[in-house]
Amino acid sequence: MENLALLWGIIGPGVAGAVFGAGWWFWVDAVVCSAVSVSFLHYLPGIFASLAALMFNCVNKDEIGYDYYSPYGDDSEWRVKLWLFVAYVVSFVCLAGSVGLLVQDALTDKGPSVWTGVAGVLQCVLVLIRYVIFFE
Repeated sequence: MENLALLWGIIGPGVAGAVFGAGWWFWVDAVVCSAVSVSFLHYLPGIFASLAALMFNCVNKDEIGYDYYSPYGDDSEWRVKLWLFVAYVVSFVCLAGSVGLLVQDALTDKGPSVWTGVAGVLQCVLVLIRYVIFFE
């Protein structure tokens, strides 16, 4: 079991990066293949999901436990948990926004194709999955 944890520690960040890159690849493919111009509003869920991924990367896994010692005082643990909570909220708002844009694209004929909406949802989901892969 220790060898598996060591192996995952070696290849885990690479797998997480590949999943993150696949999410952006879907989005770039949808924008390039779109017949109409994609508005900047469609870019925002992916951009903010990537910023939420950056927020997740700022937290060390060891800082969440109760036995963590901080030289800044005893109240640093709630700050880390609050930071993670805000990152989760940003991530799920991005996911909800991308689903809303998917529904909007499916119901109207004037905007981008449905593939653009699907790619936006895939992008946000894969960025969220990247966090789960990287943090474990």
